[in-house]
Amino acid sequence: MRVAIASDHGGFEQKQALVAYMESELGCEVIDMGPDSDASVDYPDFAVKVAEAVSTGDAERGVLVCGTGIGMALAADKVAGVRASSITSVPFAELFRQHNNGNVVCLSGRFVELELNEQIVKTFLETEFEGGRHEARVAKIMALD
Repeated sequence: MRVAIASDHGGFEQKQALVAYMESELGCEVIDMGPDSDASVDYPDFAVKVAEAVSTGDAERGVLVCGTGIGMALAADKVAGVRASSITSVPFAELFRQHNNGNVVCLSGRFVELELNEQIVKTFLETEFEGGRHEARVAKIMALD
């Protein structure tokens, strides 16, 4: 699976570790969209890069990491075709995929330990959308774009 990832300064350290995890443990092709250091940056600038990669099909899914995951989710969800959410637990990651066909997961690099974020990413990437009754609901959400 081709996955785009980015962070801001608050999520930089975990982003670096998640790139290695996704490549070595999950066998993903990872597109690291920055930043290249933990110097202060504006999270919307990096959220939009990942969101656009997912929206255009350059990546199948996206992963964003900031201090809380909230700002990244707000920014990424503004891009048409993106369903982004801040996720802080494995069950939420599973339901985000099953019921919402989420395509960009946003993580907290400051309040969630790396090991849990790895499990969230694994679940996000491996869980399928259930479709069925959820299909019409997701279509209504996407009509808001």
